[in-house]
Amino acid sequence: MSDSRPWHAGARVLAVSLGKAIPLVVAGAGTEAVVLSGIRKHPVSTLLHPICVQVLALGMAGDEQADLTVHGGLDKAVYAYPAEHYPWWNARRRACSQPESGQPLPYGAVGENLTLEGLVEADLWVGDLLRVGTALLRVESPRQPCYKFNAALGYRHAVRDMVLSGYSGVYLSVVRPGSVRAGDAVIVQAGPRELSIDSVNQWRRDGRRQLF
Repeated sequence: MSDSRPWHAGARVLAVSLGKAIPLVVAGAGTEAVVLSGIRKHPVSTLLHPICVQVLALGMAGDEQADLTVHGGLDKAVYAYPAEHYPWWNARRRACSQPESGQPLPYGAVGENLTLEGLVEADLWVGDLLRVGTALLRVESPRQPCYKFNAALGYRHAVRDMVLSGYSGVYLSVVRPGSVRAGDAVIVQAGPRELSIDSVNQWRRDGRRQLF
């Protein structure tokens, strides 16, 4: 039976980010190609300027995804990512000697709509509910990165690093549309607690480790 009592009330939104589907240069096997992608998000609501952004059934108002077969839709309407992982990504990029790696990644750079503080993958299970602002969101799955993530982070092993680290963030569906803004508290209500985000990440890691 689900526990409807809030069990994690210490998290908050640091930024709300949106992006348009724009050309992205991706590399592979000595070649380059240009594809459309909405992975490049930019903060529109920050702690300094906490404007409200509408959350609709299919995602954030003003946000776009290019390939709806793997991004977006009801079960991937909103993507949330822990701010706690950003220092790790900055260190990985520096280790790979990226020319721009001296500058820390801005929130939204991982492709997330909601940058959260105080809530990581280990805290969440499929079916948990997140009350953010006036919206109600449901945890659906961890992100499974595609080749575009390498281009967005600027180095060739970013996909591998996300899979092996488990720093995936989570996709959310919209149970009740509303509005969110930076600074909003995130209240988590436990769902069935039958499948943890960490366990899904572990299965993916075990299944793909041989590919790396």
